[in-house]
Amino acid sequence: MNWNQLLCRERERPHSSNNENEIRTEFRRDYHRIIGSASFRRLQDKAQVYPLMRGDFVRTRLTHSLEVSSFAESLGDIIFRKLELPENDIREDCRDILRCAGLIHDIGNPPFGHFGEFAIRRWFKDNLPRLKFKGKPVSELLNEQMTEDFMNFEGNAQALRIITRLHCLTDMSTGMNLTYALLNTIIKYPVRSVDINKKSGDIRTKKMGFFYSENELFEKITNATGADQSRYPLTYILEAADDIAYLTADIEDAVVKGFIDFRTLIEELFSGARDYIDAPGGLYDTVYAAACSLDNSYMDVHKLGMPDPKQKSVQQWVVKLQNMLIYAAADSFCDNYDAIMDGTFKTDLLTSSPAQGLSKLLGDIAYDYAFRSKSVVSSEISEHTIMNSLLDNIVDMALNFDLEDSSGFHKDLSEVLSENYVAICRNKCRGASESEECYYRIQLATDCISGMTDSYAEKFYRMLNGFGDQRYV
Repeated sequence: MNWNQLLCRERERPHSSNNENEIRTEFRRDYHRIIGSASFRRLQDKAQVYPLMRGDFVRTRLTHSLEVSSFAESLGDIIFRKLELPENDIREDCRDILRCAGLIHDIGNPPFGHFGEFAIRRWFKDNLPRLKFKGKPVSELLNEQMTEDFMNFEGNAQALRIITRLHCLTDMSTGMNLTYALLNTIIKYPVRSVDINKKSGDIRTKKMGFFYSENELFEKITNATGADQSRYPLTYILEAADDIAYLTADIEDAVVKGFIDFRTLIEELFSGARDYIDAPGGLYDTVYAAACSLDNSYMDVHKLGMPDPKQKSVQQWVVKLQNMLIYAAADSFCDNYDAIMDGTFKTDLLTSSPAQGLSKLLGDIAYDYAFRSKSVVSSEISEHTIMNSLLDNIVDMALNFDLEDSSGFHKDLSEVLSENYVAICRNKCRGASESEECYYRIQLATDCISGMTDSYAEKFYRMLNGFGDQRYV
């Protein structure tokens, strides 16, 4: 792979404007298209970790995406300064692409965080065998990739679909019409659902990166950038920025919400350091340095006489931690640059750095004390009920709403959902085979549900179940 081709400025729909006063680069034009979109604004009401929990402090998908955007841009700047590539404009272009990619990397996530993705997969595994379209079993109509798309539903693949197909501005076929370089950056897993192999040892096959409906688009993007079936180089940087953002934010949010107290956090860090005492590659030193840094932050804040010194010290420590992880990821990219550029690098940047143990430890702490806390698990029970109800009704509607024997309920439901998504579905179904029509109709349901914010999904659930303005709890 080479940067001249990787930084492809082409778009699916060529420009129709010849503005002589335009001084923005193509990648900065992408930035303005993103921040002005409704899909980006909806991230403010999608949870990062704590769905249906009201509060002003904890992260939403929007604040998380802004953090990832900032980290990705900084990482790109550090990396390309270190590499000292001969082409002068590579660093600036990569920074602009990474800033945009951070904003949209989670734009396809359904309501209720990663639990929403799990709920969609679980529903299709439980219910696909019973579904029928025009009297025929759906399981017999869909080909293998179509079926696996729903069984392995993925927010990353939905992100590509939203920005290229579901965002309606000029037409109903090219979405935001972003540059191919940016689109390739957000394809974290350049494989189809039928090619997922979690045991391959290659991170590119861990999940799928695009749906059957975007097969041709994927080929168009990767042929234009020259990445083909390899992972796009900037994707590693975006992934590292995402990891750094959530690993540190999850700990801070857990402390603020009282899921883990300061002393327990200190003990977990030093205990985790001891687990790596004989490990090679500086794993122990990195974890131990992080633990000492938190202890030192507390001493500094305590000396200043600030209120709530434990919480303040964690917030101060998180900034130091982020800096530590950013430089570890940057060094990892530079150390593995040749393998990344020839498509043979098989892991993520933090895993191949001395920060591997620290990143795993932070993830384990967040899972044990935040993700499995009683309040979060209780919320997931409610979210499971909401998602199942939405899928029960909306998938049934999508398969039947405009057929001759469809019920009035199906037609009514189609009219209160996204007009754009329904129109896109109708357009795709024209001239399609029966198998493809069935697929596109079910995809209409996942499009509609993924486009909902947490509060809208909750509200729509109440409407479907006759609760009116009452709470569902």
